[in-house]
Amino acid sequence: MSDHKKSKNHIIEITTALLKEYNGDTKKITSRIIAEKAGIGLGSINYFFGSKDHLITECIQRIINKMLAGFAPDLRDVTKDDGLTDQSRLISWASQTFDFLFENQAIVTISILSDLQNYAADSNSVYTQKGFAFAVRGGRNEKNTKLLVFILVSAMQTAFLAKNAAKEILGYDLYSKTERDLFITDTVTMLMHGRDCKEMSANEK
Repeated sequence: MSDHKKSKNHIIEITTALLKEYNGDTKKITSRIIAEKAGIGLGSINYFFGSKDHLITECIQRIINKMLAGFAPDLRDVTKDDGLTDQSRLISWASQTFDFLFENQAIVTISILSDLQNYAADSNSVYTQKGFAFAVRGGRNEKNTKLLVFILVSAMQTAFLAKNAAKEILGYDLYSKTERDLFITDTVTMLMHGRDCKEMSANEK
């Protein structure tokens, strides 16, 4: 590994640790604090990342990617029988991910808003969709599955951003673990039922 990459990774590791220490409150994490903790000059942050905000965004992407990797097994594991239906598996993965959102609210808010401003194929949002797609193993239409997980992730993100008014808007108190799980179960059930009906109609043509 080059010295440039080592230095960059070191700064990312220090900043990630600070994000956890300050519970994602990026306002408290100044460039000066990062530089002092990392043992680097203040200008190194701009040199390696362009700005503190870009550095923070990269750290948050790594944190979320690490979490998502736990719910997105590689292709060798997809056919392994876990005793779950596609629907129950997707509900389980989505519920765990939704809990992560609420346990890391400041970090997740930055990630979601960043994706919405620059929605790209390598964004955390799309990575989450790809991970959820692995939960659907019934040999269904790939296009329908992509649409299903896109809608699911979008619904989860929007509900999270609207969490303070979710009870009034959606009828779920998302600060309650029980109601969060119910929101996921209801959403996945509706989406899976709609997808299955769509595929049945297509097969009848």
